[in-house]
Order: sequence, then structure tokens, then C-alpha cells
Amino acid sequence: MKVLNDAVVERARAIGLDIIIYAPHFTRLPEIRREAASYSTDDLLVVPAREVFTGSWRNRKHVLAVGLEEPVPDFIPLEAAMDEFERQGAAVLAPHPEFATVSLDEGDLRQYMNVIDAIEIFNPKHFPSHNRRARELAAELAYPPFTSSYAHLPRSVGVAHTVLERAIETEGDLVTALEDGIARRIVYNNGASRWRTTACELAHLCYENTWEKVDRLFLSGTEPTHPDHIAYDGRFDDVSVY
Repeated sequence: MKVLNDAVVERARAIGLDIIIYAPHFTRLPEIRREAASYSTDDLLVVPAREVFTGSWRNRKHVLAVGLEEPVPDFIPLEAAMDEFERQGAAVLAPHPEFATVSLDEGDLRQYMNVIDAIEIFNPKHFPSHNRRARELAAELAYPPFTSSYAHLPRSVGVAHTVLERAIETEGDLVTALEDGIARRIVYNNGASRWRTTACELAHLCYENTWEKVDRLFLSGTEPTHPDHIAYDGRFDDVSVY
């Protein structure tokens, strides 16, 4: 999920989800953890995570890390991010591979086979050709698959999910399950409602890459997840791309 509020939680519980991963853009890990904890209940575990924007705005590659203990900023090289994920023992997932200019490509997936734990093979934001290519990559490179609703909007929650064949009670359980590549089922809705979700999410993507980007680049000052932010105490100054 990129969004977390009462509507998201109500929809997730109504659909019967046990776990959702909350990984909003440009939000530091401590804040994500606080929000996730505040919305977790006895029957819905909200796991905090970071989808890190590696590289620059022109050549950014998204990588999802679950189980981070320390914050990792955006706008650092892919190699630096992967090194940090590996150091912290996080589960590393490749969302929307080879989608537009924001994803890991086949070369990246081959290079980091010892770090990446799964590839997303269905994304509701994708057209069928994108999802076919993702499935091809997962099969060719023998990566375990995953999917999610990748929801930026509450109505998108639950249109796709992964069923793990192991009981998951904690964030640590989820990290271990992903790293172990346990058996799983990929579930998604591919009917008319899926195409409504695609249309709404693509419209949101257009917003993200037009006005919202202008606001972030020119109007809002330093991002909370920028390597130069005081919260990172200079740890990533030598690898910042900006």
C-alpha cells in the first residue's frame, strides 16, 4: 500500500487480508513504523516497509525493502541501496520490473540475484504485456513471484494479493518467509473491476509524474528521504546523486 487510513484498513479486513505492507513514497522509516503500528489490529498486521527510489529522477529504479532496522534514503545509487539492504538483512522485492523508467531491468535482476528475494509478476497498474514480461523474467531467472494491489487509492486495496503457505504473525515472520521463498499462490482480479482499478491508478500515476513531481522538485524543499536530510546524519553524503 502507498496509502494507509481507516478506509484502507476497513477494506482490507472486509476482503479478508491478514497482512498489508505499508510503503509510502518519500516518507521516512520511523514515521512509516508509527503509522503501521497505529493501524495494526489483532486480525490485520500492517508491516512497515520502504520502496526506495534509487538513482536520479531521470533514471530511478524502485526497490522494496521489508524488515529494515535503519532508514535508507532515496536518491542514492542502486548499488549503495542494495548494499544497505543486505547489511540490514531486509527482504528485498522487485516491484513492477521493466515498467517505464522506474524499475529494475533484466540486467539488474541478474546482477542482484543473491540479494533480491522475489519479483512482482502482476501489478494492477500494468497492461497485459507488462505482466507477461514480468512473468517471463521470474520464470527465466527462477525468482519466487509475488503480487499486491500496489494501492495508491483505497479502492484499489485487495485487487491482487499473495497467499503465503505459512502462518505469519510478525514482521520478522514475513521477512523470513520471503527470504526462504516459501510456497505461495498469486491471486488477482482480471475482470472489469480490475480495468477500473488500472484506469484510476494510471490517472494517479500521471498526477505523481506531473504536478506532484514539480511540487517536490521545486516547491517543497528537501524531501524527508533525501540523503542530505539531517535525519541521516551525513551517512549517505558520499553516495547522494543530488
